[in-house]
Amino acid sequence: MYARLKQYEGRAAAVACVGKDPVNVPMIRHWCEAMGDTNPAYEGPDAVAPPTMLQAWTMGGLSGHEGRTPAFDELMTLLDDAGCVSVVATDSEQEYPRSLRPGDEVTFDTVIESVSERKTTKLGTGYFITTRMDVRVGTELAGTHRFRILKYAPSRRTQRPPRARRPHPVVNRDNTGFWEGVERHRLLIQRCAGCGTLRHPWLPGCNTCGCPDWDTVEASGVGTVHSYVVMHHPPFPAFDPPYAVGLIELAEGVRMISNVVGVPYDKVRIGLPVRVEFRTYEDEEGALVLPVFRVTEGEA
Repeated sequence: MYARLKQYEGRAAAVACVGKDPVNVPMIRHWCEAMGDTNPAYEGPDAVAPPTMLQAWTMGGLSGHEGRTPAFDELMTLLDDAGCVSVVATDSEQEYPRSLRPGDEVTFDTVIESVSERKTTKLGTGYFITTRMDVRVGTELAGTHRFRILKYAPSRRTQRPPRARRPHPVVNRDNTGFWEGVERHRLLIQRCAGCGTLRHPWLPGCNTCGCPDWDTVEASGVGTVHSYVVMHHPPFPAFDPPYAVGLIELAEGVRMISNVVGVPYDKVRIGLPVRVEFRTYEDEEGALVLPVFRVTEGEA
């Protein structure tokens, strides 16, 4: 099986595809607004596109792209027939040798770069498939995008499911100060020591000016629901769906994701006023304090 899969390495999955639209200012603006990125390099007469928008200029939409070859579909069918019927994206890598600017017309080629040996994971047993997309403007390489998936046969879980436990946040050297503040029932926001820009989530440096130095300010905890989703599926034993997850815009101007509480999930609306509330959850690892946002009584 592996020998058959290896035959697809180096085969083209798409050849000389053309981006549906040139690099353009409206799309750059929408992206920056959605990401909260105010870098001045992305606006004005000499604007460049954010590098991480690379894939946006290659998307084919529902109609797809001309230039696709049957190789990738054949590879997926071969894996399906072998019982590897599930797929999960695992990681991606991007390189940016050239900035993209409004008006640039992009073309791209995609190749099946590698197929791993059979691997066993917690999800099941299967193969990691890596594709590489080279994006060009004319003959210049503008970017490279590697995308890796695991195509696998789901494992049959016969062991007893573990006791339901609420997931704990990943605490690292960049965000430990935030979670230490939460334990003390304080909502701390990073503030750049160079330009004074507030930011969340916590980062090792400032997106606006690049300064690595920072201090913190304590948020009032007051905000509004900027956007939200209602989670129905997939179910998780530690939670009781349906429940609302909101993107909260704090009075200080930064946004934070957490649960919206205090009203039924189907009553959550954009613009509702909220205030932070710290909840403690106990499990075998001890107490876990998390910030949630309660709809302000009366104003709701």
